Amino acid sequence: MSDQTKTVISTTNAPAAIGPYSQAILTGDTLYTSGQIPIDPKTGAFVPGGITEQTTQVFENLRAVLDQAGFNLAQVIKTTVFLKDLGDFAAMNEIYGQYLAPHGVIPPARSTVQVAALPKDALVEIEVIAKKA
Repeated sequence: MSDQTKTVISTTNAPAAIGPYSQAILTGDTLYTSGQIPIDPKTGAFVPGGITEQTTQVFENLRAVLDQAGFNLAQVIKTTVFLKDLGDFAAMNEIYGQYLAPHGVIPPARSTVQVAALPKDALVEIEVIAKKA
């Protein structure tokens, strides 16, 4: 679906939306993703493990959505991270850095907040904004 100002981005390589929203919206040269949680799109189930495994799956889901729109992780300019427990920040941050700040890449701007709960009781949810140069 698209109109002159926005295009819906959807891929089966990331979990389907579990409500009335899109995986991402492309408008001009900017992509806005919805938050991704650690669901394996192949099984429809949460990945086993803790914050490290969940954060890794979230980034794989985000990468799939970005790829579908013709973007990559190096084009991410802003992230918002929602954590169920800020005590998980260091472990999440380790995985975050592997995906968004490898080998001297300038990391995006970021906000990180602790929330009371996340969909399906996830430990982490992340959304991104990406822009083509």
